[in-house]
Amino acid sequence: MTDSVALELWGLLLVVTLATYVWRWTGVMIAARIKPDGELSQWFSCVAYGMLAGLIARIVLMPVGILAQTLLVDRLAALGIGFVLFALARRAMLPGIIGAVVTFCALVALRDYGIL
Repeated sequence: MTDSVALELWGLLLVVTLATYVWRWTGVMIAARIKPDGELSQWFSCVAYGMLAGLIARIVLMPVGILAQTLLVDRLAALGIGFVLFALARRAMLPGIIGAVVTFCALVALRDYGIL
């Protein structure tokens, strides 16, 4: 590698680093002024929850790929168990996720072995 190519690569690295840190610094400055309990933050939170609910409904009701080969009742049961565990754990996501996955896997396995 020639000296000019190495110098160009170091220059490019410097430009990319500066571009990254300029946006990070801007984000820090803006974040300091955002009210977490303000109306705009609540609106974004509601939109995020709505999008997540729509995605979950789409995955459960209109699955694609290998998930489409499972029964709707198994998917709905896993979703219900996950939601109940989420609510019982005071809105902690991990127990709900683990419970839903374990329930779904167990139901599918029991059906594969002919027990259900």
